[in-house]
Amino acid sequence: MEQRGAHIEFIHAGLVFEDGVERLRALRDLSISVSPGQSVALIGPSGCGKSTTLRLAAGMLAPTEGDVLVNGSPVAKPRKETALIPQDLGLLPWKTALQNAALGLIIRKVGKSQAHELAAAALAQVGLAGFEQSWPKELSGGMRQRLALARALAMDADLLLMDEPLSAVDALLRESLQDLLLDLWRERGHTQMLVTHSIEEAVFLGERILVFSSRPATLVADIANLRMGTAGWRDSAEFAALCNEVRAALALSHLPGNDEKAS
Repeated sequence: MEQRGAHIEFIHAGLVFEDGVERLRALRDLSISVSPGQSVALIGPSGCGKSTTLRLAAGMLAPTEGDVLVNGSPVAKPRKETALIPQDLGLLPWKTALQNAALGLIIRKVGKSQAHELAAAALAQVGLAGFEQSWPKELSGGMRQRLALARALAMDADLLLMDEPLSAVDALLRESLQDLLLDLWRERGHTQMLVTHSIEEAVFLGERILVFSSRPATLVADIANLRMGTAGWRDSAEFAALCNEVRAALALSHLPGNDEKAS
């Protein structure tokens, strides 16, 4: 696999939200280095700061402490080579599948004709050829997931950030889409960070599984997954054993006393 992905670094990164009355600490002293082309899964308690971590990597938020770097440069704003798939997928109901897939390119001032050509190719890549003129409401849940992925692929991103992108589909379809994400990552060589609440999904798609504490998020465990992507991995005894290791780390992440207001 060609390594064309971005290098991400969180260096003692922290984030405090302020509303003029209260200060809420979301992240505390987070230090992570993600190598180009790595696939990393983020897992931890609900509301601990996983989505916030993705938004920092995307340049949608800025750390109040420490640094967040992509390819050695501070992420001061969203970069055109980064694609984010949010929890709600971000699809616009008044646009067709083709228009939704081309949206990121249009925002980046790519000409309409070229944007639609690239978007059509991305739709074909995720199995949606023939549905270019369909509206999101006419697509199944799995097809909408594929459409959100096609929009990211059309942008030719070197960094793909995904916030629970498969949470709304049934178990068998979820496994099929996990296989698709794995195949696309192998083919393209981009760096990807996936937020999930599924232990099995984290172990299937993460070369590294980063376990976060309850808020304010800090790193509880960084678990290597040397067999990620190998044949028969999902059905192996080693897969089940690694799931148990992640489960044990998650139990530590829920220890009381972490949730706090910022002082």
